[in-house]
Amino acid sequence: MTGLPLTGERTVPDVPDENYWFRRHEAVYLALASRCRGVVVDAGCGEGYGADLVAATADRVLALDYDEPALRHVAARYPRVAPARVNLVALPVATGVADVVVSLQVIEHLWEQEVFVAECARVLRPGGAFLVSTPNRLTFSPGRDTPLNPFHSREFAPAELSGLLRGNGFREVELLGLHHGPRLRGLDAAHGGSLVDAQVRAAVAGTPMSPALAADVASVTVEDFVLGPGDLDGCLDIVALAG
Repeated sequence: MTGLPLTGERTVPDVPDENYWFRRHEAVYLALASRCRGVVVDAGCGEGYGADLVAATADRVLALDYDEPALRHVAARYPRVAPARVNLVALPVATGVADVVVSLQVIEHLWEQEVFVAECARVLRPGGAFLVSTPNRLTFSPGRDTPLNPFHSREFAPAELSGLLRGNGFREVELLGLHHGPRLRGLDAAHGGSLVDAQVRAAVAGTPMSPALAADVASVTVEDFVLGPGDLDGCLDIVALAG
């Protein structure tokens, strides 16, 4: 166990019932790791597993977050990264010094999203990259005026995320979508059409997952997800590569 409470605000490793969400997030970090070279800022590092993962390719990783217990945990568990407590909409990073800013599953938690994106653009050197992911509002909270997750302030459809980035410092934006691969699509069918919805129903009801559901959730790996440019409106998570 990580020692951090599982509140729903962040995902953590080593918890079988949380494994689907952890692997879904880890899959994107792994897919983007080869782009994370030089000085990398992980803006909203959470438990720290992603910052540590990109430390394998980066020269230096700054792991930034606002949550003090999380940062103490990062300092103790991940010695390859440099954690610091910061306000993400006022980054204490000099202008033009970062090669990459990575911020996965964070922007939907922030209130001043335009300011945050502009700050990420400011700290990047010319030619640097902003790598950002967020749940696709069209599939994560479809038909809702407010997000399903109480920790989310505003979620995005693909076109909305692209517009936010282009309007706050980035000229080039490439969007990718994260989807279930073949094995997860099979598990979707086995659990009434959606493995995610089956987990959500158990959580909302306050009941344990069935043994079959728990076993399938615990079996998920990063190889069960596919990241690519197709069907952005139907993707699970949007991934933007901005520069």
